[in-house]
Amino acid sequence: MKLHTLKPAAGSTHHDRRIGRGPGSGMGGTSTRGHKGAKARSGYHKKIGFEGGQMPLQRRLPKFGFKNINRVEYKAINLDVLQALADARGYEAIGREQLIDAGLISKKHLVKILGNGELKAKLDVTANAFSKSAEAAIVAAGGTATKI
Repeated sequence: MKLHTLKPAAGSTHHDRRIGRGPGSGMGGTSTRGHKGAKARSGYHKKIGFEGGQMPLQRRLPKFGFKNINRVEYKAINLDVLQALADARGYEAIGREQLIDAGLISKKHLVKILGNGELKAKLDVTANAFSKSAEAAIVAAGGTATKI
């Protein structure tokens, strides 16, 4: 085998269609675009969702639902997470700064403490909101629950 004898595998290569290069090419005249209509014109661009004039799907389906612009989103933190944080780092008070340092929230999040899990440590917890069960469990353990 020599370099000048190498050829690509049969069927692996083909010539690109040379469109609009005269009638001898077989692709002159309308240049494979057919006669008239939007697709035959230069600058044609099909709009997203266009179905050839048929009523598009996004207009056939009914509108539903609604987004409340006044909704307040909280990042939920459970009591067992607070207990684990107190055990691991020896905190006696947990606020936004401690939760940010632990990587549980970012600076933009609002925090709500939920009552899932068990709290044994006496903690002073500061957050934006508390569930009733979480607040009761923190007070029962001897700590305080302070809303920001």
